[in-house]
Amino acid sequence: MHKSGFVNIVGNPNVGKSTLMNALVGERLSIITSKAQTTRHRIMGIVNGENFQIVYSDTPGVLKPNYKLQEQMLEFSQGALVDADVLLYVTDVQDTPDKNAEFLQKVKKISEVRSQKSDIRDQKTKVFLVINKIDLTTPETLDNLVTFWQRELPDAAIYPISAKEKFGIDQLFAAIKDALPECPPFFPKDQLTDKSSRFFVNEIIREKILLCYDKEIPYSTEVEVDTFKDEKTLRIGATIYVERESQKGIIIGHKGAALKKVGTLARKDIEAFFDKPVFLELFVKVDKDWRSSTSRLRHYGYDLS
Repeated sequence: MHKSGFVNIVGNPNVGKSTLMNALVGERLSIITSKAQTTRHRIMGIVNGENFQIVYSDTPGVLKPNYKLQEQMLEFSQGALVDADVLLYVTDVQDTPDKNAEFLQKVKKISEVRSQKSDIRDQKTKVFLVINKIDLTTPETLDNLVTFWQRELPDAAIYPISAKEKFGIDQLFAAIKDALPECPPFFPKDQLTDKSSRFFVNEIIREKILLCYDKEIPYSTEVEVDTFKDEKTLRIGATIYVERESQKGIIIGHKGAALKKVGTLARKDIEAFFDKPVFLELFVKVDKDWRSSTSRLRHYGYDLS
């Protein structure tokens, strides 16, 4: 018997969805920072065993959109509700449950519909409520949170974990594998993700921008790989796009120091990701109001239908 299924990870910003994804996959596929809205795309990670295949999807944090880019990010999260065999709704010990009450109600409805099905063949989506960052709280507070979520999502299985410390990951993984339907694999057994090498270069550079700059600057930037030559040394040229001329100056910094720092940090992580030497060249250009332009968002790989 072979089991396969899609496991989609959803929840509010900054609850540790990307850290959980990486822990479950065993590879660093999703970028991680302490800033909200780090994840912009729906990123797939595939775990294969002799008799199973788990296809994980990390999604952007649920938010109220203020421009077209955020509208697309919300679409990724909402789409994850309808095509999952297992839905991981991730919260943490500091999360505000009513932050996105409308989205939570959709999760609750999915859970309730499943519990009302009498035939196991009709039970499409199983909901797991994952309480992350339990290393940051007390047993008493955790007990209160579990009690709260048992009332809020009575039909969901609850798993307290610490994705960062890898606590509870094995138990969650075993429960996910057990919940998968009997099915042949959806992807070749040696495939790790659906994303290209260029995509991960983009994400690594964008992660360093999130870490190196404050306020609106990281959210106004997009990265595009212009050249990717896989030789003995991986030779990469990439452009960082910003919305304003003033932002371009901030990204570059005094005598290019800020851009050099981003490039150095990104190059080290790209070398680790591809396990080979990297020559990275970065450029900065202005693409005015790209976050609100349908055509520009499509150009950068956001599927606006």
